[in-house]
Amino acid sequence: MTERHTILSGSTFEEQIGYARAVVVGDHVHVSGTTGYDYTTMTISDDVVEQAEQCLRNIGAALDEAGCTFADVVRVRYLLPERADFEPCWPVLRRCFGDVRPAATMLVAGLADERMRIEIEVDAYRARAAGE
Repeated sequence: MTERHTILSGSTFEEQIGYARAVVVGDHVHVSGTTGYDYTTMTISDDVVEQAEQCLRNIGAALDEAGCTFADVVRVRYLLPERADFEPCWPVLRRCFGDVRPAATMLVAGLADERMRIEIEVDAYRARAAGE
């Protein structure tokens, strides 16, 4: 039977809504849609690029706890309420994904809080070392 492990970020939303920041099943890592909240201060910037940077810091922490990095990401989904906000984020996104080239989708959709201007979700595949 494949082992399932959940990763929690400490976000109050995880408890209130009932989800985990990430779920690891075997070699597959599924990171929930992640917004630009800084969970240490429970604040969020008004700037979409700063939110994208914080999204990636939050995702990076989950990937690290799962034993992988952005280099292991095979799928990314971007959700933004405003289509025009996507292009300003491209340089930030390219820093994490430019060499990796995961499959990607961008959707225009309302998010849970009006302050949220971007949400990013990733799936990663971590090849485990022999004997793990």
